[in-house]
Amino acid sequence: MKKSPLAAVKDGFESKEKLVEAVSAFISSDLWVDRVNGAKGLGRVSNAKLLRLHALLKDAKERFGTREKLVASVLEATQKTKDAGFKAKLASYPLPRLLDLQRAASRKSKQAAK
Repeated sequence: MKKSPLAAVKDGFESKEKLVEAVSAFISSDLWVDRVNGAKGLGRVSNAKLLRLHALLKDAKERFGTREKLVASVLEATQKTKDAGFKAKLASYPLPRLLDLQRAASRKSKQAAK
């Protein structure tokens, strides 16, 4: 049976504050497009969203390192490396959307290669 978000937070991070600190440690201009409400901050985000965000940030940091490399990977997988407009549009996307695009595009290019 799948754990509840609260149980997952307590098992992995002991408290929500430590989870927010862990997510904040990954947040930098290299990966993150800041769309968080400044008055409320990450402390008001649900546990499930914070857990997903932490997993995505950790995965992106390990596989790509920077946002530019992730965008370049999406462009390469979609075979649109010379399209400057598409590159600018991708640069404005949030990280989870970029990772989803990269996953779908790489899967599609692998199927086309077969």
